[in-house]
Amino acid sequence: MVGIIIASHGEFAEGLYQTSKMIFGEQENVKTCTLMPSEGPEDIKVKMQEAIASFENQDEVLFLTDLWSGTPFNQASALLEGKEDKWAIVSGMNLPMLIEAYGARFSMETAHEIASYILGAGRDGVKAKPDSLEPKVEEVASNVPVAPQGSIPEGTVIGDGKIKYVLARIDTRLLHGQVATAWTKSVGPNRIIAVSDAVAKDDLRKNMIEQAAPPGVRANVVPIDKMIAVDKDPRFGNTKALLLFENPQDALRAIEGGVSIKTLNLGSIAHSTGKVAITRSVAMDMEDVRTIEKLISLGVEIDVRKVPSDSPESIEHILKKAKNELSK
Repeated sequence: MVGIIIASHGEFAEGLYQTSKMIFGEQENVKTCTLMPSEGPEDIKVKMQEAIASFENQDEVLFLTDLWSGTPFNQASALLEGKEDKWAIVSGMNLPMLIEAYGARFSMETAHEIASYILGAGRDGVKAKPDSLEPKVEEVASNVPVAPQGSIPEGTVIGDGKIKYVLARIDTRLLHGQVATAWTKSVGPNRIIAVSDAVAKDDLRKNMIEQAAPPGVRANVVPIDKMIAVDKDPRFGNTKALLLFENPQDALRAIEGGVSIKTLNLGSIAHSTGKVAITRSVAMDMEDVRTIEKLISLGVEIDVRKVPSDSPESIEHILKKAKNELSK
């Protein structure tokens, strides 16, 4: 795995790293190196050398620095000499760039590959609202296949006629940073579908979800019955879908309606009146417990993880704890 060094003036690097962990989870072979006001160039160089020495793979190292020609960049450049064929530096780092670097490590094995890839992410992550503030650029059509497009006659079979579910997740927040970055990079969907009767009727939430889709992926919000119909529509044969449900009940209704989900990722259930906190991200009431038990009885595997890099938690332990807490 490519080692990543996040280097900056002051504590910017540490803050960026802490924020990235909230979105993507703990990361191996990532170190921060900060240049504090009382320190000089040699101090951060030593920190970088110690960070590199801690990496499992010291042949592939990516430096992310705050400013081109700043001291962290200059010291990284000095260490780069003689290793330009393996190591790389990218300056002007931001959070989108760092998140993309994490995701790229799933499929890219060299620092050069990742450096080239994240340059676009760093630039694309700088946006303004209202849209009128954005510079006018020529619109480039995406080459990501999503189906169906335009008016395709009913009964048309695209691909093998079966939608592919790369991830189905229960998450009260539906589409947010952890999904749009960590999970999307891990499972590679070309369409994100939030399945919710309530959100489908809420234009504000619906628009926010559709606009939050990462580059190259379309996001839609559909009612549960519509999702059941889509599952049977052969026009979606080339679709790799990431499904999002607000709660276990919506997921159960979709599965009982025929949506062919074999594994269901439990990311979060928000705390509300009548629920008890079981983990930092999951709260349950007895209806949730019974619903998940019903899902398990239908042969659905429950994978309890916030982000792909987390170790799965035991759903049996969580259900047992929930019953004990709710019985008090």
